[in-house]
Amino acid sequence: MAKQVRVVRMSVEQPLWRALSGYRVLTMLYAIGLFASAYDEFDRPGIAIAFYVVLFVWTLATLPRVQSAVACTKRFLVVDLAIALTGIVLTPLAADDHHISGGGPTLPSIWTAGSVLAYAIKGGWRWAAFASTPVAAANLIERGSPARDTVHNVVLVWVASIAIGYVVEVARASERTLARALEIEATTRERERLARDIHDGVLQVLAMVQRRGAVLGGEAGELGRMAGEQEIALRTLVSGALVPVSRVSLDAAEGAVVRAVEVEVDETDDGPVDLRALLAPYAAAKVSFAEPGAPVPLPAPAAKELAAAVGAALDNVRRHAGADARAWILVEDEPREVVVTVRDDGPGIPEGRLAQAEGEGRLGVALSIRGRLRDLGGSAELVSIPGQGTEVELKVPKARGKAGTR
Repeated sequence: MAKQVRVVRMSVEQPLWRALSGYRVLTMLYAIGLFASAYDEFDRPGIAIAFYVVLFVWTLATLPRVQSAVACTKRFLVVDLAIALTGIVLTPLAADDHHISGGGPTLPSIWTAGSVLAYAIKGGWRWAAFASTPVAAANLIERGSPARDTVHNVVLVWVASIAIGYVVEVARASERTLARALEIEATTRERERLARDIHDGVLQVLAMVQRRGAVLGGEAGELGRMAGEQEIALRTLVSGALVPVSRVSLDAAEGAVVRAVEVEVDETDDGPVDLRALLAPYAAAKVSFAEPGAPVPLPAPAAKELAAAVGAALDNVRRHAGADARAWILVEDEPREVVVTVRDDGPGIPEGRLAQAEGEGRLGVALSIRGRLRDLGGSAELVSIPGQGTEVELKVPKARGKAGTR
């Protein structure tokens, strides 16, 4: 079957970068508006106008730089912070003493915080603390003394940038954890899918060779013994998770990335099929099949998996209930789900036997039946009373949609 790679990208950073881009534009316009409203407080307005021309061009030209962590390089961060610091230091040269002593805004005003926040989003709280320090020093130099409002603004920028940097680091760690969890979940499902296929084919053939070889004896008996050893080894391999990983997580700058390798289902199998047509071949002299008078449509992948689970249940009847045991298959078409019941009149399953079988690596019920139904969004319930047979109830929801891609 063909495989396709589906890329799932998870990043809480991207909204932060987009917000930072908008913040830089708005605060640049805000700084220019403050200058225009307080134009009379500037002794040398030419210095302020020259700075705002540079600030305007720089902000718009560097918008692509604040779209992602990859584009936001260290060189850009240094130049961006230098422009903010230059604007703060130039404020006393452009404005009059009344503007400075009255606590008027610096030339870049709150645009400076955008430079510090870029450090925080790019490198975390340590980078934020590093960028906040020269901003604090420049504000103190601009004011000439540690006034209350200046200290308040400095502390606010420090705390806010460090807090945002810390949140970004925590978010990155959470993304890596989530990507790893998705990788483990996908690996487990792939292992179970392979285990079902192996159980339905190779393991059953090896078990049959072992049984027949033991009956025939001689060289056939030796072949049966070797088949039994290989069956045990293969069961151990299947239950030990030594299978290819179906998802690989990466720690990219855009956030955690998970590439999921999926098996494509043939497009000709996408349409609904009548479940009765897939279950009818199981009817035999000792297997009765009861179905509704109308078609029971299910998506082809779901119908095939459900039929395979029924086949696995009948295999268990033949292997464990004896050659004389009878079995019944009942199909019920409910409004929201399809229910298939497989019942036999064998000796039943002793209490605790299923758990013991799973511990020994015999995963017929766990994977070939329950695993299939779980992947379809359904359930498998097994009820067995010693001496009164076993009943397996399989339920598949109709609203599940396509269930064949894993």
